Amino acid sequence: MDTDQLVRVFTEYFEERGHRRITGSTLLPPPGDQVLFTTSGMHPLTPYLEGRPHPLGRRLVNLQRCLRTTDLDEVGDRTHLTVFEMLGSWSLGDYEGPQSLDWGYGLLTDGFGVDPGRLHVTVFGGDDRVGPDTGSLELWQDRGVPVELTVEDNWWSNGPTGPCGPDSEIFLWTGDTPPESTPTRDDRWVEVWNHVMMRHRRLDDGSLVPLPQRNVDTGLGLERLSSLLQGRSSVFECDVFDPWRRLLPPLWRLDEPSLRLVGDHLRSSVVVIGDGVRPSTTGRGYVLRRLVRRVLTVLRRDDPRRGLGDLPDELVRHTLDRFRQDVPTETVRQVLLDEERRFDRLLDRGRRLLSRPRFRGPLGEDDLHYLHDTHGLPRDLVLDLRSR
Repeated sequence: MDTDQLVRVFTEYFEERGHRRITGSTLLPPPGDQVLFTTSGMHPLTPYLEGRPHPLGRRLVNLQRCLRTTDLDEVGDRTHLTVFEMLGSWSLGDYEGPQSLDWGYGLLTDGFGVDPGRLHVTVFGGDDRVGPDTGSLELWQDRGVPVELTVEDNWWSNGPTGPCGPDSEIFLWTGDTPPESTPTRDDRWVEVWNHVMMRHRRLDDGSLVPLPQRNVDTGLGLERLSSLLQGRSSVFECDVFDPWRRLLPPLWRLDEPSLRLVGDHLRSSVVVIGDGVRPSTTGRGYVLRRLVRRVLTVLRRDDPRRGLGDLPDELVRHTLDRFRQDVPTETVRQVLLDEERRFDRLLDRGRRLLSRPRFRGPLGEDDLHYLHDTHGLPRDLVLDLRSR
């Protein structure tokens, strides 16, 4: 299946089981939300998970675009992206976790054709505040799927306060040998789907209180699922990235980790710009600025003539269409090129500063803080300039 087929199969599977499809939001949370970007499918649904009736009912399904800054340093490996799409299903006080897991198992094995022998799961084993998730454990034992009990790895929350609860994560074996070991001991087990039994709210003092209703919140990354089901070695090789894999390597000769980072950060920048964000020194704009400047730092490392003016329009248009954004290609290109000009001016200033006697020797933490706080030179840019 290509990615669009996966979305249809997932959505129709849950619609057949009484779920109503809802339209995913942009990357920008509602006004007043302290989180910079939408980080998960449940984020826009928080009021309904906390008890407000949803106009479409108590069973929902959707496709939501997400951005996670916590994964920036992981990008370049085979499973992490900055901006990605997440498939999700929800029970708002309707059915419980075992029912959700049973449907998830059926969709993976019957709907997507996954060999049950390549599955492993983790389940919350309990701590001094919340007991073990026996319902999930019994469901998996009945299905014959091996289970690993953990504590911290199977407790989900969207922040220091708010809705949270135990989860059960489903992993798929990606090794060339028969499955072995467990998900926490072998990274050839790749997580594909998380089912959260969202029953609690964490308060400011860290204590837990019951939510007004017992919810189920599930999410699986679309690009990761696509790459696994298509037999690809990384998320960057699934069909969503086909135009990037075709057009970027002839344009800029980069090693594989650098190619992945450039492709991810440019694609993410296009989506962030498409949702109305512009580069700035704080907040969302700073995240966008950091993405663009990391791309430029990598591109200029081997050839200072490389620039974003060479980025094919096809890749910008493909990304905007993929994320259903009605924005002119030229608007996105202009934002990228304006930020590139600002970056070039920053580079010139950085070279002049680093040529001063004070900075010719080894740089200490005080020097790096001074260059960042006083002159706006990020640590990674300073270190890159010093290495040339």
